[in-house]
Amino acid sequence: MARARSRYQLGLVLFVAAGLLTAHQLGVFQHFHDPKQLARDLVALGPWGYAIFIGAYTVLQPFGVPGTVFIIAAPLIWPWPTAFALSMAGTMAASVVGFSFARFVARDWIASKIPTRFRSYDEALAERGFVTVMTLRFIFWMPPLLHAFFGVSKVPFWTHFWGSAVGYIVPLLATAYFGEKLFAIMSGMSLQNWLVVVLVVAATVLTVWWFRRSRNRARPVDG
Repeated sequence: MARARSRYQLGLVLFVAAGLLTAHQLGVFQHFHDPKQLARDLVALGPWGYAIFIGAYTVLQPFGVPGTVFIIAAPLIWPWPTAFALSMAGTMAASVVGFSFARFVARDWIASKIPTRFRSYDEALAERGFVTVMTLRFIFWMPPLLHAFFGVSKVPFWTHFWGSAVGYIVPLLATAYFGEKLFAIMSGMSLQNWLVVVLVVAATVLTVWWFRRSRNRARPVDG
């Protein structure tokens, strides 16, 4: 068992390293500085463009590149059904890599870095693993920290896999379908409209913060 685990760890590390090296050799990192050229290149490559998109998403997102960069870019490059399929494939692959890295390669080190607030979900994962994974993926999507948390938790691999898949469907479908339209609307907004949006968001955040703080103060203290 220990030998098989070591082989899996080595294989995963080599897979990620090979993916990063390939991305570097193909100039993927340089293309991120020129999104329009990247889009043209991916479309021109046809099916190979799909593979490069998914491959870059898989090896870059679990280690710090925001997944939103990929899922927002996809509908600007391809028709929404293709964008949705690619977003789902890349997001699931990245989730599996992040989960597997935390569980099989750097479990002890990553476990020490998980914020305390995430540990409140440990019991829920033990009792209602599928629903908990699905809910957290629906709300938070694919941050690397969430991959890591699931990896060091006791949730089984396949429970994590299918719970994540179901949780991703609605937000990724909405992003793929409305992404291009939303981008067009945002591009045409004036500075005044942007200021209104910022003020509304700020007011909403402050209201929620004030409500939660008031509710916490109103709770009776045990003992």
